[in-house]
Amino acid sequence: MSDSDKEKYSANSLVRGLEILKLFNEETPTLSLSEISKSLGVSRTVPYRLLYTLQSMGYLDQDENTKRYSLTPKVLEIGFAYLSSLKLPEIAQPYMEKLRDELGASCHLSILDEKEVVYIGTAPVRHVSMINVNIGARLPARALANGRVLLAYQPVGRLTDKFNEAELASIQIELESIRQQGYAITEGDFLPGIHSAAAPIFDYTGSIKAALNVVTSEPLFHENFLEEVALPKVVEAAKELSNHLGYKK
Repeated sequence: MSDSDKEKYSANSLVRGLEILKLFNEETPTLSLSEISKSLGVSRTVPYRLLYTLQSMGYLDQDENTKRYSLTPKVLEIGFAYLSSLKLPEIAQPYMEKLRDELGASCHLSILDEKEVVYIGTAPVRHVSMINVNIGARLPARALANGRVLLAYQPVGRLTDKFNEAELASIQIELESIRQQGYAITEGDFLPGIHSAAAPIFDYTGSIKAALNVVTSEPLFHENFLEEVALPKVVEAAKELSNHLGYKK
């Protein structure tokens, strides 16, 4: 597209509005109308309507006494939306590899699709194929620690869509317990001798984005390894990833 075409399709109001938001920083947390117009090199009438619009949308606040403008926390949504649009597996991969290397256990990233867990990231332990899964693999959510975490933080309406009343009644107490403690542990529920600890990853809206889990096997790890060693590290890594996506509790 040529420069003339770019100019033709440019939305001046949008450009000006973004320029106004970019004027605020650590050195200038508040600005007056005259300061804004001076910084933009325009008359006071040009930014006035834009400031009103940004204020009505909740991106700016104006002090009633000083009449100075300041950014509101809603501006963060723009940045967090961008971070959430990034590929989570790429963001999470270093975290999973660090967990794998520190624990000597496979680490996985998964999302929920209907009643199944779908694996979207993995850091496998070499030569331990029985506890590794491939990206794209699907497994029943109810049988897995990561699946139960993903189910626990679903809105009630979505759970009723996925399960009938009898099924839902059988897991409600456990899902509530997972929500309260912030993690899930399974010990041989899906495969004998295979244990797992999982924690939720939230996005900036507070919705669950994915689950992070590690998998251990009885012959290779001591009895309390999962709860005492692996679980705290998984929970901490999930919290760091949530913070990266803009989640604030």
